[in-house]
Amino acid sequence: MAEIEFYDVKAKNKFKTDKFDIREKKGRYFAVAKSPSGPHECWRILSEKQAKELQG
Repeated sequence: MAEIEFYDVKAKNKFKTDKFDIREKKGRYFAVAKSPSGPHECWRILSEKQAKELQG
């Protein structure tokens, strides 16, 4: 899986990871990763094209 960048709103910093899930909610696609600085999740909006490319 490709490495993508997330922004952790609670920690106010960016991080890159290749460990994330692709989720769909109400027709929109998101990449969801666990924050490296706590137990919360970080979400990133994806286009449908990006989601399909990342899923393989």
